[in-house]
This record gives sequence, C-alpha cells and structure tokens, in this order.
Amino acid sequence: MSLHCHHINFPLVLRIIGLLLMIEAGFMLIPLATSVVYAETDCSMAFLWSAVITFVCGAGLYKVPIKTTQMRRREGFLLTSVVWVFFSAFSMIPFCATGVLPSITDAFFESMSGFTTTGLTMIADVEKAPHGILMWRALSQWIGGMGIILFTLAVIPMLNTKGGIAMFNAEVTGISHERMRPRVSETAMWLWGLYVFYTVLLCALLAVGPMNMFDAICHTLSTVSTGGFSTVNDYSKYADIYSNCIIMLFMFVCGINFALVFAVAKRNGLKALKHSTTLKWYTMVVLITSLIIMGRTLYYDTTVNIHAQLSDKTLLDHAVDAAFNTVSAITSTGFAAINFEAYGTFVSFVLMVVMFFGGMAGSTAGGAKIDRMVVMIKNIRNEFYKVIHPNTVTAVRVDGRAVPQYLVSRVVAFLSIFIFYMVVMSLAFNFLGINDPFEAIFTSMSCISNVGLNIVTDLDAVHPLAKWLMSLEMMVGRLELFTVLVLFTRDFWFES
Repeated sequence: MSLHCHHINFPLVLRIIGLLLMIEAGFMLIPLATSVVYAETDCSMAFLWSAVITFVCGAGLYKVPIKTTQMRRREGFLLTSVVWVFFSAFSMIPFCATGVLPSITDAFFESMSGFTTTGLTMIADVEKAPHGILMWRALSQWIGGMGIILFTLAVIPMLNTKGGIAMFNAEVTGISHERMRPRVSETAMWLWGLYVFYTVLLCALLAVGPMNMFDAICHTLSTVSTGGFSTVNDYSKYADIYSNCIIMLFMFVCGINFALVFAVAKRNGLKALKHSTTLKWYTMVVLITSLIIMGRTLYYDTTVNIHAQLSDKTLLDHAVDAAFNTVSAITSTGFAAINFEAYGTFVSFVLMVVMFFGGMAGSTAGGAKIDRMVVMIKNIRNEFYKVIHPNTVTAVRVDGRAVPQYLVSRVVAFLSIFIFYMVVMSLAFNFLGINDPFEAIFTSMSCISNVGLNIVTDLDAVHPLAKWLMSLEMMVGRLELFTVLVLFTRDFWFES
C-alpha cells in the first residue's frame, strides 16, 4: 500500500496567519496606550517594538504568493491549531522585553495560558507587574475567550466557505454546531456582538463598585472570557461581596450557550430556557456543589475552627464564597474567593469534579462540557435499561429531541480521549517533579479544562518540559482535542 501526501494549501494558511498577526499587533496598541497613561516608559517601548515586530512579520507572511483562495477542511483544521501557537509566540515578546518573564518557556506559558483562557500564571508577584503587562494578560484572555478564528471569520467574509465552516466547527465548542445565521461570518459577527455587550455591561457594573477603573476593566476582560487573570496575587483577599456577586453572575451567564441566549433574545423568549435540558443540569450542578462546599467551609470555620481569621464570616459570606468558587470552577474562570486548599483536599476534589463537567457547549467555558455529560449519563441509563429489556429500542433525548447515534458515539470517544490524555499528562507531570499524585492530576485537569486553579505551591520550580507540556495541554483542551490531535494522525497528511 503506497501513501500519497495530501495537497494542503500552505501559502493560504500562511497568508491568513500573517493577516491575523497584523491584527494582533493592533491589539498591542491597547497595552501600549495603558503604559503611556501610567508613565511606564520601558513597558511602552517594549509594546511599541513588539507591535512593530509582530506587524512586520505578519505583513511578510501576508505577501506570500498564493495560487488559489480555496480553503478546505484540512486547511481549516491546520490554521485553527497553528494560529494559537503563532499568537502565543508573538504575545510573549512583551513579557520577555520588559523582563517580567525573561524565560522564553515561562513567557510562552503565560501567553498560551492567556489566549486559551486558562489563567495559570508564571508571574510570582502580579502586583509589581507594569499596568501594560496586566492589561495585555487580560486582553489576551478576552481575545481567546470568544476565539481567534471566530474573530477572523467575522472580519474576513471570504472565509464563508467549507474551510471557514470547518474552522468554525473546530474552534467553537460543542457536540454539534447550530449556526444562528445562514452565513458563518454573520454568526461570528453576532457572537462577537453579544460578547462585546457582556463586556461593556460588566465593566460598567464593576466600575460603580469599590474597584478602580483599571481593575474593573481587567477583571471584566478576564470574567467574560472565563479566563481568571487578576491584577492581584490573591483574589480572595481583594474582592468585596458586591464585586463577587456581579462577577459570579457574569461567569454563570458566560457559561451558558450563546446560541441559547440568541434564541431567548430573538425567537422563543423564555420558552427556550424552559426546554433546555442542559441549562437545567448546569444550574442543578452549580446549586448542589455550592451547598456541599458551603457545608464543608461552615463545618471547618465553626467546628474545627482552624481559621480564626475567618470566624467572623456570616452565613451569607459562606454562601457567596461557596457559590462563587463553584461557578468559577465549572465555567473554567479560575478566580478563588476563598483559599479552598485550607479546607482540606475534599473541597479541591469537589472542585476538580465540576472542572471536569465544565459549562455549556457554545460558551466561553472550558471543561468536557455539561452537554456531553448529560448525553453520557442518559446513554448509560439506556444501557442499563436494555440489560433488562434487550429488545427495546432506546434513544438519548436532549431538549425533547433524539440525539443521533453518531453524536452519542462521538461523545463517548471524546470523553474517553479526554480522560486518557489527562491521565497521561498527570503521569508526565508526576515524573517531571510534581511529586504529589493528587497535585499532578489536579494540575492536568486544570490545564485541559482551561480552569487555572492551582494547588502546586510554586509553578516556577516546575521542570521546563512540564511547562511546555502544560502549554500543549491548554491548547488541546481549548480546541477540544480533535482539532489539535488530528494533526498527529497519518490520515490527515497522507492518503493510501
């Protein structure tokens, strides 16, 4: 059996990457302006040169001659994966240039953590970082939250082709992709419009509270993207109950399928919410988990009494803190309103479970997605039923509709690969120096679910190879496994 290499339109892929790099250079002007406002001269020059370098390289790639603008599925998958690497590679320049993260490994990790909205950080003291760097971290999460490719589809109508649809499906999370408009570019524009609306509204609400304007902007960008980068080292010592409640509300909303929000706004009103099976599960998991964590923290603070400094917390404080951490974990945001490690491994384990569940498909949340968990649980229930009634024909029904068997099979495959990949990476992290097995598993889950909650004492001390593997795991998790891992298969590159 002879193998022949598939023809892939590499010049077109490079040209689009060049265009995107020029757009990234434009985004760098925002932290540049921030540095100018705060009179951070060195940081301003770092962003100026970073923007120039990124724009020149992008312009060079954009000049690559192409024979055809036709983009097929393979080009779509390749571009969707590679562009995240390019964006992170150029995004790390300001971190290195300012000396905040002089190590290329740490700087790339920080950039990938930002664009994938993971929120793990290599900056030891965030509060000493320049304002421009803090703005860039938050902005990178905002860009990656809705998706680099989705932004491309919104601004480049010529990609409204099969390749563009493949790119849309590769980046937008979910078990199926129901476009809200006939043209994929219109869908992308509508999604970004809703995203910007969330951003403006949340920023206005935070700005009227105790937060100053800079902190309000940065936390807004991190919240609507469910990213989790903060302007302080320990968010639990910073936020007040007003800010927590507002941020928690928007984390929860941004964990809801944007297409469902579209249906509420344009077609079926609240009827769409009423019939959404996944939304009911999502809400139920948040409520039950919040009650469990609240019970645990109340027990520790009132009975075990190991937290003397927390003994003055009211019942409302415990309720808000428990709900905040639950929503933060399930939506993969990664803000922590309490030091959950101090309450024993039980709270960490519960949060790890909801991290695995994740928010709804089609949202900015990470994780395996609650949609898949619903399908899997209902499929398991059907299998138990067929053990007793083997001749019965059953179907998995979600939102009153039967889920096609091929989608059920895809869900089973996805969850199997998700768990397998997470376990393999956990073993790798354990081998590379994260000696506590629970810490290794928690870190792997945090990376692949793009959560960013960290129980490893010092990430800076982790082996450099482990950091590169974490960066890869973040990207694989953000693009939901298949988009990246398919590039490592023979069938993608060769035909028999």
